[in-house]
Amino acid sequence: MADLVGANGQRENFRVVGKHNLPGKLSYALATGLAKFGIDYAVPNMLHAKFLRSPYANALVKKVDTTRALAIPGVVDIVTWEDPDMYTIGGGFGPPQAYLDNWADMAGEEVAVIVVAEDEDICEEALRQLDIEWEVMPHVLDLKKGREEDAPVVRLKQDAPSMFGPAPGEPKRGNVSFATTVQGDVDKALAEAEHVIEFELKLPAFLSGMPNPPASVAWWDEGYDDPYLGEGPNLHIEGAVQRRTSVGQMYGVSNEKTIQRGLFQGGRYCDWGLRKSQEITPLLARRTGRPVRCANTREDTYDFLMNERFMQLKIGFTDEGLITAVDDFSIADNGSFGSSSFGAANDQGYGPYYTLKCPNIRQRMEIVDSNRGKMFLSGQHCPFNWDSGTMAIYLIAEELGRDPVDIAKLNLHGPDSQEDMRPVPSFEACLEAGKKLMDWNWHKSGAKTLPDGRKHGAAFRYQICPRHAFSGYDCKLELRNGIVHMPTQGPCTGIFAVECNAMVVAEELGLEYEDVAIDFDYRETFTPVGGGSDGSTASSWAMKECANILKAKILEAAVEQLKNPPAPGMFGGFGGPPQPNPLEGVTSADELDLQNGMVCLKKDPSQGKPLRAAVSANVFATYSGRPPAAIWSLGMGKMLDTMNTCFCEVAVDEETGEVEIIRFGIVADPGKVLRPTSLESQLDQVMYFSQSCQLLGEFVYDEKTGVQLNNNMIDHRRTGMLDAPRIDKQYLETRSGNAAYGASGISHSLANTHLVIIAIHNAIGVWVDPPATPDVVLKALGKA
Repeated sequence: MADLVGANGQRENFRVVGKHNLPGKLSYALATGLAKFGIDYAVPNMLHAKFLRSPYANALVKKVDTTRALAIPGVVDIVTWEDPDMYTIGGGFGPPQAYLDNWADMAGEEVAVIVVAEDEDICEEALRQLDIEWEVMPHVLDLKKGREEDAPVVRLKQDAPSMFGPAPGEPKRGNVSFATTVQGDVDKALAEAEHVIEFELKLPAFLSGMPNPPASVAWWDEGYDDPYLGEGPNLHIEGAVQRRTSVGQMYGVSNEKTIQRGLFQGGRYCDWGLRKSQEITPLLARRTGRPVRCANTREDTYDFLMNERFMQLKIGFTDEGLITAVDDFSIADNGSFGSSSFGAANDQGYGPYYTLKCPNIRQRMEIVDSNRGKMFLSGQHCPFNWDSGTMAIYLIAEELGRDPVDIAKLNLHGPDSQEDMRPVPSFEACLEAGKKLMDWNWHKSGAKTLPDGRKHGAAFRYQICPRHAFSGYDCKLELRNGIVHMPTQGPCTGIFAVECNAMVVAEELGLEYEDVAIDFDYRETFTPVGGGSDGSTASSWAMKECANILKAKILEAAVEQLKNPPAPGMFGGFGGPPQPNPLEGVTSADELDLQNGMVCLKKDPSQGKPLRAAVSANVFATYSGRPPAAIWSLGMGKMLDTMNTCFCEVAVDEETGEVEIIRFGIVADPGKVLRPTSLESQLDQVMYFSQSCQLLGEFVYDEKTGVQLNNNMIDHRRTGMLDAPRIDKQYLETRSGNAAYGASGISHSLANTHLVIIAIHNAIGVWVDPPATPDVVLKALGKA
């Protein structure tokens, strides 16, 4: 149990936390379609805006004539990259940077021109009437060709330095940046190894796939000063949820004068990036004096969640299966200009290798600029290179005729360091429960045929449960008219995580979940930012501290009310004589407790008064802070506490190439389950996400033009209801995390690129690269 410094972190009995089927506070709005996303907003007198989007993968707009477009009735404004306004927004360090320029290094990128008109059809017609002179330049789609010395250099400018990488390495050459990390003597260890295996992995590009494309509408309260908020106009913007402050800063507007009422944005999987459609509307509204709406289409937002990567690995190991050397060479897609460096070398400081006892690890990476597309935030850093380790464990097991579970147990180091030989309790518990859940009985590849004639395959993987321990939280609670209110900004980056906080507050105050009012208000500071369940557990730790401060103040207020009871109302006296007060005679808050919605006697909880009756005063509590640092973040994967395991079974038809996932099995240790509904939903989503990348979807390009050919939901398939496999789940609660009650969250650690691919190999004995569509499987079997 790791919540050692927090208030009541060692609680053993739970009435609310961990309870199933507690509804989300905004679930009704989402389920009924009442929820309004940025793309749904329409306000009176509203104009519409559209960007010119490049039809080429790499091109310059040399010049543009807007005469014919401006002559179209209904066109209100046209902005080009040469307009001085393009240099007045953006902020940041150094000289002003153009918000919009004349270079596009991916097909579909916003470039050179914005049209504002009375409706979207007029915008489209105006864009068609632009007279544009393009200079089309060579593009790179194939990373291996893009790294060659004679490849065309596709970046006209370089990204600003980032806190996230890349790792130190050689100076950039052509399209290629280099990153290298080394631990130990890899060459010596490989030379001395009793066995050496070599293998390659293709990590496919993951699709972000936002269900509600980014959009915003903005307007200004021009011409007056707000008597409460001060001088200057107010900026109203809808559709930049939780990032409204970033947009306000772009335009020099204070947080108090940046107004946003909406709560909803489309669900995003580790994607915090704002799109230009969400940033540009204040400028266009200022220019035109009218509200302006700008929206992406779904086809505009087929962005990368993870860029493509090729990995070549050489693994040395002993006769027993202990890994002694890892040599990892990768070619990673750097994407188009503006992609997050999370997707490149950031994962070299954290990954599967550092959970191994192996002291000799070398990672070399070539990061190749390309014109394939943009990745706004996420990347291979976690967990998308993890399956290089999963693959190594499986191949060692195949060569030695051993169960991969046993190979994983042999190689995982202990809780404190790579030199720690002790088992990790959470991992051991997950393994045993997982084997029982799956009725695990490992077999070599191609060795098992199902009764219907299909081949059976199984796979296993593990990962640590990382969490965002660096996030801090500003919490506030208020008892008002007998109701506890928890103010919050609302959902963060599409994540609905405040329910866990309300459950923790109810637990600490002896209330029911329904007794805590979640007050959504964009002006509030509290938001459970973080990655999925990580944000829930870490913010809940801070909210737990705040709840205990409020509890102490409530009990003090109850004592004060006993000493100085409120005067009877002017209509008092009806209904018979006053009832005896069970709290009569209490002189200290130490004599009281909060249980079952009552302020009660600590020595006899059956004696008390309802909270509303016992405390009529308003009581406030605040807390700012974060949980203790997680050992994962301190050791960057070299210190282990909460773990998870994942299993997969498939059936492969060798005549048709069809792969069916019979079931996924998950045994995860999130430390402590706070809200089962949230955790289950996250696991369902992440497994369907992983299925999509391994069996269904991929990015397809026209090699000649560089244009993506399948940016739609028919050609780029995702897992649907009819595809969804069975997912068996079991949760352990070792309470060894750093957050509320020893919770940790599981982040996106169960997302994977090769669990299903390994199970396919275990079934048919041949390797396929994802996506393993029927034609790919048949080709690998020599039948196509």
